[in-house]
Amino acid sequence: MTFTIKGSHFAAVLITAIIGIWMYYGDIEIGGQGAEANGTKPIAERNLETSNELFKVSYITLTPENRSRTVTLRGRTKEDAIIPVRAETSGILEKRRVNRGDYVEKNQLVCVIARGAREANLESTKARLAQMEADYAANKKLIDKGFATDARLRELKFDLNAAKAQVKQAELELSYTEIRTNAAGIVQDPIAEPGDVLAMGGTCITLVDRDPMFFTGQLSESDINFIKPGMKAEVKLVTGTTTPGTITYIAPSADPQTRTFLTDIRLDNAEDDIQGGLTASASIKLAETTAFKISPSWLTLSNDGTVGVKTINAEDKVEFIPVKILSQTKTGFWIKGLTPGAHIITMGQEYVISGEQVEPVLDEKLTSGVQG
Repeated sequence: MTFTIKGSHFAAVLITAIIGIWMYYGDIEIGGQGAEANGTKPIAERNLETSNELFKVSYITLTPENRSRTVTLRGRTKEDAIIPVRAETSGILEKRRVNRGDYVEKNQLVCVIARGAREANLESTKARLAQMEADYAANKKLIDKGFATDARLRELKFDLNAAKAQVKQAELELSYTEIRTNAAGIVQDPIAEPGDVLAMGGTCITLVDRDPMFFTGQLSESDINFIKPGMKAEVKLVTGTTTPGTITYIAPSADPQTRTFLTDIRLDNAEDDIQGGLTASASIKLAETTAFKISPSWLTLSNDGTVGVKTINAEDKVEFIPVKILSQTKTGFWIKGLTPGAHIITMGQEYVISGEQVEPVLDEKLTSGVQG
């Protein structure tokens, strides 16, 4: 069987060959016209030249800036102490001398328990003491005259001392019917009402000590190394009032649920204008430090997931520098880990690798800091 080459097949082969020659040499001699000396270079040669061109990246020179930082705590106000004023003996509350909201001083009489049998018991013990004193004095005279023995006098001395002790106990028991405060403060619930039966240790009234007042909040574990007792703070109440304070306590261990540290801030409340239980926030200004401020888009990740930036060294080669993010602001990040004067790549960092030679172009739209 013989095959014949059609004209269309021959034409297709010829055209394919011409295109191949043109792609390789970049020119075709047509009608005896050859390539000129300054003519277009072949495509293969042009592609080789293009592959040798360095990748352009934009950069700026970073310098450290002064960084002022404020740590903010959320919490509420609380009283210095809530003190229950308790009965030291049992009985019926006969009279309460103060009401809710009253301010009382230390050692002020606030409640009276019915004296009842306690007064009678005191009178009885006093009478017995008087009898013992008389018996002791009479027998002492008999001993002086030789009509009584020393043994009888010793026995009477013992009874006399016992009577004195009983009188003191009765007086003390009677004094317990007058309940006095052991601190100053404002009266609040719970309080007992006249006619209530108070057991020993029962609460007559409750005092709240509001000077000083305290702010209590939660300090994050990321800030624990920057905050110390004795540092100054500014507390803003939900009412809009702002008052200065001093940190007095930071919990030695974190709450296992929230991973935060309980922190107390002391607030002077001599005017009694700060109430307990108010929502508040505390601002603690830290000492000024230096750091680098960058745009979030300048950050990149290494192959192992380390956060950093790409810079250009003195040989115009790319270097990956790990950094630590200190905080985030509305315009960017504060970081540390760079050296002053570092050339940080601001555009094109995702298309180059460490060690690659690049063509750096100064980003004139940016200055050393975060823009927009």
